[in-house]
Amino acid sequence: MRPETEADLAALIRDATGPLSVIGGGTRLWPGEGQGARLDMTAMTGVTLYEPEALTLVVRAGTPLQTVRDTLAAEGQMLGFEPDDLPGSTIGGVAATNAAGARRVLAGSARDALIGVRFVDGQGQVIRNGGRVMKNVTGYDLVKLMAGSRGQLGVLTELSFRTTPLPQVTNTLQLRELDAAGAIPAFTVALGGPYDVSAARWTPDHGALIRLEGLRASVASRSAELARRLSDFGSLSQIEDHPWHRPAPAAADPAQDVWRIICRPSQAPTLLERLPQPMLLDWGGALIHVAMPRGQAPDLPHFAGHARRIAGQGAAILPPPDPVTDRILRDLRDRFDPRGIFRGAR
Repeated sequence: MRPETEADLAALIRDATGPLSVIGGGTRLWPGEGQGARLDMTAMTGVTLYEPEALTLVVRAGTPLQTVRDTLAAEGQMLGFEPDDLPGSTIGGVAATNAAGARRVLAGSARDALIGVRFVDGQGQVIRNGGRVMKNVTGYDLVKLMAGSRGQLGVLTELSFRTTPLPQVTNTLQLRELDAAGAIPAFTVALGGPYDVSAARWTPDHGALIRLEGLRASVASRSAELARRLSDFGSLSQIEDHPWHRPAPAAADPAQDVWRIICRPSQAPTLLERLPQPMLLDWGGALIHVAMPRGQAPDLPHFAGHARRIAGQGAAILPPPDPVTDRILRDLRDRFDPRGIFRGAR
């Protein structure tokens, strides 16, 4: 099923007799998702409103992310939360997964830039909230709720975003010799000071990477001061064109699972002691990607965060949702999808 209009989509959902799985580019699916009849959203494309002077973009959910990037770049703008450059990714998938790239430490995630949504719920009703049209009789903040809902509450059809000016210059400081654990104190210095750091990432190939952006003179001044502060951490170099949009690396062995761990950066050193070398450390240490043997979960102590298998076989999340959270999620699903049409997304 590949609806071309919102009315077509609403009719398909009203007529559905079994589970539906909402698919855009299919680039951000987790294990266990994508069950049920395929509902392909890639025909619902196009920018419906763009006002660069107002930093406002309204776009249909099936529009390729690259099209959005190109449209904004032509006016010297971007999506501030910097979603990963996954080939084929759609803007609806970016919002539905609450995507965030390296700039999350400064600009947050898709939820922070999303100002309006239109979607069709599990009963085939069109619901609008935020942006230029306000129609919300549910009592919920639907803009925040739909960001990260992963197709479990309804199908996004149109999204309104706040855009951000492109920086004049970008500079990346590199501490190649640091391992993952050693990068955390360097990130703490960088993110805890007056440097407006826009990214702090570690990879096995590049070591610690810290990005500064903005006006040329400001970036030069902040980079020089931060370089002095980081001199105790080892040899430092500067890079002007590091590919920050590049997605997280895949596991070297396809027989391995990939786990995504979100934690407080202060807890990362303790977690790293119990993990294999990570494939990626991002958001100043708050995000860890690690490859594990197939079917084996990471051995993690109690921590303020969660871990999820994002590549491999079968859905798994640690720790499991607590009873209160689980009840809230069930209540939301019952409200927006009483027939269970979108249970294929769970």
